[in-house]
Amino acid sequence: MSKRQLKKYLNELPKDALQEQLVDLYERFPVVKEYYDFIFNPKEDKLVQEAKTKISNEYFPVKRRKPKARRSVAQKFIKHFLKLGVEAPLIAEVMLFNLEVAQVFSRERNVPDAFYKSMLNSFNEVVQFVAYNNLLSEYKERIVQIYQETQDQNWPLKEAFSHALDAVD
Repeated sequence: MSKRQLKKYLNELPKDALQEQLVDLYERFPVVKEYYDFIFNPKEDKLVQEAKTKISNEYFPVKRRKPKARRSVAQKFIKHFLKLGVEAPLIAEVMLFNLEVAQVFSRERNVPDAFYKSMLNSFNEVVQFVAYNNLLSEYKERIVQIYQETQDQNWPLKEAFSHALDAVD
């Protein structure tokens, strides 16, 4: 069904039938329920704190011994926040937090090259996201600190991090 057909169908429905369908969607699909719960009661700070806790647990686990250090955990939260419509500064906060925790982790451990490539992708994404959402004035200092830490730790792909940082300037 196309969007146009859907709009036509919805316009022809009586109001109470439309309400019944929305309630049915709300009950059947957890994604719809989560969306409406967020719209009517956006506890963004709580969501961000949960994300930070889980990201931190990826690198510095509380319940298990070995860290998994997966970038995908942070990416899932970021993608989910974008779908929900969480405010851009809060999404940027999660993106930067992910990089900062990863840098603390890499300072203490020997990590594979794939880790650095993954963090470069995250760095590129946060720089683009911050620039696109006009948040440079708020986050430029943290972005530069993250870049400087990559240099101090002598991360591979230094040139690529430098090119990503050029977007900030």
